[in-house]
Amino acid sequence: MKLRILFFALLSSLPMFGQMRLLDSVEVNKINLEEYLIVNYSQTEEIEVVPGQKVFIDFTLSDVPRVYDSVIYEWGGVRLGSKELVPFEIVADDNENSVSVYVTKGKKEVNLRSGAKGFDLKQKVTPNEPWFSSDKLVFGILTVLLALVFYTSSLQNKFWKKFYMIVPSLLLCYLLPALFNSLGIISKDYSSLYNVAKDYLLPAALILMTIGIDFKAVVNLGPKAIIMFLTATVGIILGGPVAILVFSWIDPSVVGGDGYDAAWRGFSTLAGSWIGGGANQAAMLETYKYNPDLYGKMVTVDIVVANLWMAFLLWGAARTEKFDKWLKADTSSIEELKQKVSNYQLSIARNPSLTDYMVILGVAFGIVSVSHFFGEDLAIFFENSFGPESPFASSFFWLVVISTTGGLLLSLTKLRSYEGAGASKLGSVFIYILVATIGMKMELHEAIKEPMLIVVGIVWMLVHVGILFLVGKLIRAPFFFIAVGSKANVGGAASAPIVAAAFHPSLASVGAILAVLGYALGTYGAIISAELMRFVAP
Repeated sequence: MKLRILFFALLSSLPMFGQMRLLDSVEVNKINLEEYLIVNYSQTEEIEVVPGQKVFIDFTLSDVPRVYDSVIYEWGGVRLGSKELVPFEIVADDNENSVSVYVTKGKKEVNLRSGAKGFDLKQKVTPNEPWFSSDKLVFGILTVLLALVFYTSSLQNKFWKKFYMIVPSLLLCYLLPALFNSLGIISKDYSSLYNVAKDYLLPAALILMTIGIDFKAVVNLGPKAIIMFLTATVGIILGGPVAILVFSWIDPSVVGGDGYDAAWRGFSTLAGSWIGGGANQAAMLETYKYNPDLYGKMVTVDIVVANLWMAFLLWGAARTEKFDKWLKADTSSIEELKQKVSNYQLSIARNPSLTDYMVILGVAFGIVSVSHFFGEDLAIFFENSFGPESPFASSFFWLVVISTTGGLLLSLTKLRSYEGAGASKLGSVFIYILVATIGMKMELHEAIKEPMLIVVGIVWMLVHVGILFLVGKLIRAPFFFIAVGSKANVGGAASAPIVAAAFHPSLASVGAILAVLGYALGTYGAIISAELMRFVAP
């Protein structure tokens, strides 16, 4: 034991070793603490650093045993020792390491933290700066792209007609920002436009696109909408276990892993996201304790696969008649709803005045502000009552619910007449801006970083799609119900109304209503899927 203490003491006398240095009182007084990131060992769970950054670690709030033989400091495989507990410094490198401090008593080592580990020192990844990083410029770029798409789609020459027969304009509004993001012209990492569009333009669009709707006609769409939504949920629940089984035969290492590194734990977060949304995803991460260091891979799978599926649905929306013909679907209720809305629009159509536009915007954003106000309070209430993992603890959930409800209630009042002044058209403008900001979040090159996990996600999604089309074929459900039922699960309230509106602006509210159900079922469905994946995992 004496030799061990002597060895550690000798090491500590060295000025630097493995970019870690123990500091006595004289050295602490000499250094300039303004150059350091100062952390307390007992109060820190994880810190992000850049390579070369100096970290000063002290123990002012630590519960230190009164009697011990020595102290051992560990970081990145390097161990230093001393007879007393002293602050120390670390110079961060390119690796992600754990910092631990032990006191020894005989042969026993006790970590000064209550847990088994110390805390994680993680490299902070600074994204490459794009050509245009200012949202003032990026917003202009996105609107110009949208204008070019709509202008070219309105041209009558043969080239553009054939082009837009293959590539729907809405899909292009989605893919062009994704391309610009992938090329480094703009970047989601430097932009907050999506958050602005999601928090302000989306709820406003839901209000404006439902203000002229026939509420009774929405109810009369029949049970097939709910059936396809629940089928989509079942498809996600079963898709995960099936994908794991398939890869257990092909390459078990992709879907294997032990302890908290087990792939099925990570896939549980996908199930939460693809049935509900972000809150459900976070709930699964907390429930199954998946390794946070590996979680980024699952986020990549989520974004890539979900966005690829959304791109297909936007493409399919322009070919809904062909899908419906194959499905032998009864679309009468949908067509009746679209016809009623169109007839009503014609009956009240007028040349909008400035007053009309101001009233429309005032009504829309007035309700949005009310939705935010009550949504935040409701989220706090449910968080305090049921915990932060509850899907009802999301202010965004309540934002969508209150906004959609507000739009439907307005459709029962005289304000419905503002549909004739272009309320839904203005809502469509907001939707297209939202589409562009969502597209900007997609990294086209991310698909090649985790190719096998992406393939697992694709197999999972194919199971989901296969079950959807099978049931849709059996009950002769319109393609619209398949698309929106799926997106209400996989995309949630941020994208389900977009897909619904791609079929017709009057149908946006259907996507929003079904998405709300997804939030409610997300956690429960994800738990079922996770337990099935645990059972079949190699």
